[in-house]
Amino acid sequence: MRTHKIAVMPGDGIGLEVIEAGKTVLARLADSSGALRFDFTDFDWSSKRYLEQGRYIPEGGLDELRTFDAIYFGAVGSQDVPDHVSLWDLRLAICQGFDQYANLRPARVLPGVSSRLSGAEKIDWAIVRENSEGEYSGNGGRVHRGLPNEIGTEVSVFSREGVERIHRFAFELAASRPRKKLLLVTKSNAQRHGMVLWDEVFFEVATEFPDVQIQRELVDAVTTRMVLKPETIDTVVATNLHADIISDLAAALSGSLGIAPTANLNPSGDFPSMFEPIHGSAFDIAGQGIANPVGAFWTAVMMLEHLGETTAARRLMDAIETVTGAGLLARDLGGDASTAQITEAVCAEIDRTADD
Repeated sequence: MRTHKIAVMPGDGIGLEVIEAGKTVLARLADSSGALRFDFTDFDWSSKRYLEQGRYIPEGGLDELRTFDAIYFGAVGSQDVPDHVSLWDLRLAICQGFDQYANLRPARVLPGVSSRLSGAEKIDWAIVRENSEGEYSGNGGRVHRGLPNEIGTEVSVFSREGVERIHRFAFELAASRPRKKLLLVTKSNAQRHGMVLWDEVFFEVATEFPDVQIQRELVDAVTTRMVLKPETIDTVVATNLHADIISDLAAALSGSLGIAPTANLNPSGDFPSMFEPIHGSAFDIAGQGIANPVGAFWTAVMMLEHLGETTAARRLMDAIETVTGAGLLARDLGGDASTAQITEAVCAEIDRTADD
């Protein structure tokens, strides 16, 4: 029996609902496997905890979290806590504390899902986001607060080590995909220091991957290309900020943010990696039972792949696609199915294929 220790962190808003649904699906998958088990431990690290106790992560929390094989994360964000506090005190504290420098976001249109984009069925992208520095390095500050000459600085940091390792990760991923194409997203025409380093290191690493076809494009041009020529894109590597934006666009073009997964990876394995749907806390629909759990399910697929459970990952992805292909969709995709109905349907499909 293979056992994986999973730290479960629903967080805020619909994270509570979709991560619970994800646990249900994973447990059903393990039961039907007979050779797989998940040891779930729930963590109450959330905005509710912050408001009650003054901090998201308790003393020694990261040390405890480090003992797990993976982290299954929901969302963070509350109307009662400033966004920069909730993001930096929880999600980024984990990502940077555990050196999860590679953020991977796949995008494609699932069976049964409609996109507002003509030709969206051609989308099959893997977006690699630098996840530890760049525009979200946390470097900067404010002085002369409240005075007319108040100043705020936000300094983007690009280190050769940080840039090289994310480009190498992206090249290795591109080399493993059938089309072997990698698009470098940049803004080095206007940002002439860090972004120029970003470009230069990319082309240095490219010499080690002669089979990968490369292109370089400015980030603003990439957004139009995603809409007008989606079939020309395969693997993409971009900075923390740029990839944050274009990956949300990718999710919307694929149908909805509600279906999109992401992995925050520590490729060395020195720390656990963290897996989360990208939709955020969505507190406007929280507690209504209508949140789309597909993003959390697809995120679980990525977690299974990371844990080496490729057969279980394939079974879960097949079940998701069978359910969406049958037209059982949440409201964000134009359907009327509840969180519970979609969860039950995916579990039923897992049971149906248990002996396949």
